[in-house]
Amino acid sequence: MSIPKFGVGTFRLKDQVVIDSVKTALEVGYRAIDTAQIYENEAEVGQAIAESGVARQDLFITTKIWTDNYSREKLIPSLKESLQKLRTDAVNLTLIHWPAPAQGFDIAEIVTNLYEAQQQGLTQYIGVSNFNIAEVQLAIDAVGKDNIITNQIELSPYLQNEKVANFLISQNIDVTSYMTLAYGKVLNDPVLQEIAHQHQANTAQIALAWALQKGYAVIPSSTKRQHLISNLQSQDIQLSADDIQRITALERNGREVYPAQLAPLWD
Repeated sequence: MSIPKFGVGTFRLKDQVVIDSVKTALEVGYRAIDTAQIYENEAEVGQAIAESGVARQDLFITTKIWTDNYSREKLIPSLKESLQKLRTDAVNLTLIHWPAPAQGFDIAEIVTNLYEAQQQGLTQYIGVSNFNIAEVQLAIDAVGKDNIITNQIELSPYLQNEKVANFLISQNIDVTSYMTLAYGKVLNDPVLQEIAHQHQANTAQIALAWALQKGYAVIPSSTKRQHLISNLQSQDIQLSADDIQRITALERNGREVYPAQLAPLWD
């Protein structure tokens, strides 16, 4: 099983803004939605889905367990609460949001707790997010690599995370790229602009097409209908080997997300 290669993200979107974004995304053709407990918008995402008229079986919904809920006593009840907010009996994918080594969590224990939620039918698949190679290996050792479907990591033309991505691919674990546009920083990159001009596209489409062509899943967010449509159209762009090589040369370890109490020692 591979996860959908294109979804809509909801990070930092709240209240009516996230409702409108998700409803518009579903209207223009998205069928995968990414949220998280810490985003505090699961209820609004659930409302948007309900109001969209799109059948639940046609959707792929992902949420993520927050650090406060990693214990055996809290994880499953917290996921059940997320399901209530999302108005569904089960989500398609649930991730451990951060490894948070500074907080002393046992990776094997956390992932085993999540695996138990899967065994109870609360989530179709399980995975991790923001894990380095060693932490992914601990998760694999705990529940088997066939039960870790993805590692959702920050990944953009400015932070290509090749070492982690290559390890995941070697284990048949999907790479999910978040922050693929680096908070919009890649949009004004002259190399991407030139490639975009050649393809009669925009730079956001080129960055997303690059990630897709690498075999990664992407989950860009937007509050604007035209951007949601434009992002979706990046799936139709075929970059040349030269295009890929030029984008590869943009690597600068440009990490945008690095919360000290949550992040691992990055590879």
